[in-house]
Amino acid sequence: MGKLPIITADQRMAERHGIKGVLIGPVGIGKTSQLWTLDPQTTLFVDMEAGDLAVEGWPGDTLRPRTWDEIRDFSVFIGGPNPALRNDQYYSTAHYQAVVAQFGDPAALDKYETVYIDSITVAARLCFQWCKGQPQAFSEKNGKPDLRGAYGLLGQEMIGWLTHIQHTRNKNIWFVGILNKLLDDFNRPYFALQLEGSKTGLELPGIVDQVVTLTELSTESGQLYRAFVCTTLNPWGYPAKDRSGRLTMVEEPHLGRLMAKISGPVRPILERLEYGQPAPAETTTPVSN
Repeated sequence: MGKLPIITADQRMAERHGIKGVLIGPVGIGKTSQLWTLDPQTTLFVDMEAGDLAVEGWPGDTLRPRTWDEIRDFSVFIGGPNPALRNDQYYSTAHYQAVVAQFGDPAALDKYETVYIDSITVAARLCFQWCKGQPQAFSEKNGKPDLRGAYGLLGQEMIGWLTHIQHTRNKNIWFVGILNKLLDDFNRPYFALQLEGSKTGLELPGIVDQVVTLTELSTESGQLYRAFVCTTLNPWGYPAKDRSGRLTMVEEPHLGRLMAKISGPVRPILERLEYGQPAPAETTTPVSN
């Protein structure tokens, strides 16, 4: 049995930690267009939406998976194997070796610092389609389809995928998702990520470092502008989370500069724990059609 090494504080602080985040927003707000704020030489665009018209002319590399198997294969290729898994499981050493034999040298991925996955909403649809064809999606008694079994498997598959790719320590991973505005049982509005099933949406904020909502706000004069909402405590109820402690409630809608700020100097711990601070001055980036 191998010895588990202790990582010293100096070693841990010297490591390069990639940012793991989810960027959500309503349809048409400009989520895919955030690619223009990223370095095309070091960014890989994973396009599941087939909606790259907004970034036509963007000079970066693109991957277009069409099935859940392709998504899992790419994820183990970029994230490496999980040594805790059996060889008959996805993301195991055997799975990784089989994918490497098919895709080639994983060193080809070294050039990428950021992977932009558009979108987690479509990934969940592809996963659910795969789940509905598995044995767990059929009743043992009569062999008829069992949606409860399919949704249970969906939750397991999606959480397993997200957890595995989250362990890709040296790369920034951004998942893009569609934000829905819904009504609860008392007719009160709330916001939720558009996903098949409920398990993934509930657990996702605990898996990633950052949850950022790209939305439309307005000045006191009524002028509309786009902005990132980045902190859990916000007056609009948008999904948001900042594990870095470096962001304000509202940030300019530029993902490249946002990542630079997340990777910047650490704020003093007492300042990070301060609550009830006044909102920062609004960043006026007018909305244009």
